[in-house]
Amino acid sequence: MSGVPNVVLIVRRDRKWSAQENAGHLLALESLWIKRVDDFLGDRGALTVADLSNRATDEANYNAQNLSDVLAAFHAARGQLMQKLNDLDPQHFTRTLLHPRLKQPMRLVDHLYFVAEHDDHHLARIWDLICNPGRPGTMCLGLPAK
Repeated sequence: MSGVPNVVLIVRRDRKWSAQENAGHLLALESLWIKRVDDFLGDRGALTVADLSNRATDEANYNAQNLSDVLAAFHAARGQLMQKLNDLDPQHFTRTLLHPRLKQPMRLVDHLYFVAEHDDHHLARIWDLICNPGRPGTMCLGLPAK
């Protein structure tokens, strides 16, 4: 998001999060992902419940923060998650716990796929907000906006 004007990064469209808030949301959820890995390691029976109101994201006021700080914090937090996963024995990835909202058993490997899909959703939203900020003729990486 380097080189993107701050006004584009922090604008909200349709009362939804800005690009910067979407990036902050990814940071806000890193603690949940770590807790859920710990749930699998502790064989707790069910995964930690997520705050579906996303209060942490809204209260963090990411639009008022420096984007490079948000991204650096995300990078560090994701690095901790990756290190934790890297240290696991392969059999940990097949352990199964109940997902509290979906009411379905989920293996650790399935949970990590869920995390990747969640990331992808927000990265696509960030891309859309940056490349299509509501101005006709906007260009993104040299390609015309939709």
